[in-house]
Amino acid sequence: MAEEQDQDRNADDGKDPGQDESRSDGGNKHKGEGGKEEERQEEEDDGPPLYKRPIFWIIAAIVAAILIVGGLLYWSHARKYASTDDAFVDAHIVRIAAQTSGQLTRVVDRDNRHVNQGQLLAVIEPGQPEAQLAEAQAGVSQADAAIQQAQAKVASALATERQAAANAVAPAAQALRAADDYRRYAALRKLDPAAAAATQVEQARTESQAQAAQADAAQRQVDQAHADLLAARKDVKAAIAQRAAAQARVQQAQVVNNYLRITAPVNGQVVNRQVDVGSYVSPGQQLLAIVPDEMWITANFKETQLKHMRIGQPVEIKIDAYPAVKFHGHVDSIQHGAGQAFALLPPQNATGNYVKVVQRVPVRILFDGSDWRKYAIGPGMSVVPTVKVR
Repeated sequence: MAEEQDQDRNADDGKDPGQDESRSDGGNKHKGEGGKEEERQEEEDDGPPLYKRPIFWIIAAIVAAILIVGGLLYWSHARKYASTDDAFVDAHIVRIAAQTSGQLTRVVDRDNRHVNQGQLLAVIEPGQPEAQLAEAQAGVSQADAAIQQAQAKVASALATERQAAANAVAPAAQALRAADDYRRYAALRKLDPAAAAATQVEQARTESQAQAAQADAAQRQVDQAHADLLAARKDVKAAIAQRAAAQARVQQAQVVNNYLRITAPVNGQVVNRQVDVGSYVSPGQQLLAIVPDEMWITANFKETQLKHMRIGQPVEIKIDAYPAVKFHGHVDSIQHGAGQAFALLPPQNATGNYVKVVQRVPVRILFDGSDWRKYAIGPGMSVVPTVKVR
């Protein structure tokens, strides 16, 4: 038995290795075909690909419909509004400057505070303006005295004229009587030389000439008195003119004196104060500025956005400083002309190559109500206005 087992074992060791490999390859091939069949069986169990399934196209159609409807709704809503981020709060800032030179003796401590029109802001030390005012007032007093003196001269000249006229009445009458006597004697002498002696005629002629000379002298005195009266009246007019000139100097001095007290020209907030008590100022030097209570929004819309924009249309205003607050306003005016037309150096499109650029047109928007005054809104703040144009 042991010998038989050894022979069998030797027989097994003597087998061809190629036969073993062929057997093993055949087994692996059989196993590979079995794996593909399993994968094919799994695919058949999972069904067709996702893009071939009806549910995929149903969902895709629903999503596309939602997007189209949403886009149409957004477009129909957006076309009703025109908005821009090129906008800011604007106002006519009043810059207060000195109109005369001097040292400040008082400056109101109202930085970033509200002031009313006419409220005192600063005082310049009085000096030369007050002296000029006193001198001008003294000139008015002198002019008043000159007027009174001239009026007194007029009264005196008028009295002198009246007296001269009264004194001229008697010489005129005597001259007339003497002239009549001479004519009578001369007529009698021609008719009858014996009726009047030659000496009588000569005496009458001499008397007539003497009385005529006295009447002429009296009339010259009347004329002289009248000329003096006219001169006195001219002196009155000259004195009145001098008083008017003196009064004008007083008013001018008062204006200059009023420059010493600087008051608020409008209601608003004091900002940008640049001086203090003791500062020396000169004419034209800026002291501070006032932001008026009245403010608006200057929005630079594209020219293509103005087709349906009209005055009075409502505006929703968002200010960058208060993003959670919605302010309301309305279109007040639309400038007739793009901003570039008012630039310091307007573009010359007639020369060189022209490139069309959409221009911006300033639109003024006013706030509605007074709620916006509760917030610290000032010139220069960025704003995004949205105008409902449809």
